[in-house]
Amino acid sequence: MKEWIASILGSEKRIAIPVMTHSGIELLGHTVYDAVTNGEIHARAVKLLAEKYPSAASSVIMDLTVEAEAFGAEIHYSKNEVPSVIGRLVSNLEEVEKLQIPSLENGRVQEYIKANRLIAEDTSKPVVAGCIGPYSLAGRLYDMSEIMMAMYIEPDCIKLLLSKCTEFIKNYCVALKSAGANGILMAEPAAGLLSNEACLEFSSTYVREIVSEVQDESLSIFLHNCGNSGQCTKAMVATGAYGYHFGNGIDMLLALDQCPKDVLVMGNIDPVSIKWLLLGFCMVRRRICYCVQPTIRTLCCLQAVILLPKCLLRI
Repeated sequence: MKEWIASILGSEKRIAIPVMTHSGIELLGHTVYDAVTNGEIHARAVKLLAEKYPSAASSVIMDLTVEAEAFGAEIHYSKNEVPSVIGRLVSNLEEVEKLQIPSLENGRVQEYIKANRLIAEDTSKPVVAGCIGPYSLAGRLYDMSEIMMAMYIEPDCIKLLLSKCTEFIKNYCVALKSAGANGILMAEPAAGLLSNEACLEFSSTYVREIVSEVQDESLSIFLHNCGNSGQCTKAMVATGAYGYHFGNGIDMLLALDQCPKDVLVMGNIDPVSIKWLLLGFCMVRRRICYCVQPTIRTLCCLQAVILLPKCLLRI
């Protein structure tokens, strides 16, 4: 995977890596519920899109409830919407201390591992799996509003929870790697609510632990933080990931200045408000690309920038 990244950085060719699995689900005549609960349907949707569009890599569904469900969180399912977490699983130190690091056999984890394995067995393209970040997972277990206060009032409690989340995510990433994934898009949107210092302490430290154990020449971690408006880019880079994925609220030129020259810098496209989607699926290398949005024109240049949707596309 490291060689693939190097080839992109050294190429003038524009590439596309759309994160839009839902389109494949609809083309198959299935529902979102079918795909998020059945690894075979999930894989078929991804493979169909890979055949239909010239994407440079195959990406799986961005589902940020898989890990929370494995811990025991209650999940709301609907026919055509991504699942969501209901309520909170833990609310104090005693409950966090009793919380067990779950088995990879829990919930739908094996279905997602299966999807990645089936895709990897039937494609010559890199397979980009997905997982949630430790702080975002902890927020789903503890409640996002509550954890924002508890990290200052009861930091030891939250750090214990984060360590358990980190251990599980690490195990999950190792399993995805064994299944054939070449990259993992780690979604850590909740960390975008934090200052750079808080992000370092409550997110990046734990992400780096995962990166240090899982990332190597064959598998790359791409850290997604669509909530970062620029205040915690340095903390993101401190994780040592091979790629960084940003949301539409950040100035990409500033982000480029803060990211190493040998990593991929991705994102900055708003899937809701962007007017011309085709302009968003491009790669820029030592060229100037204007991405026209309803209210702004974002100039992206310098080094390698992969312009992707800030989150999952529903088209």
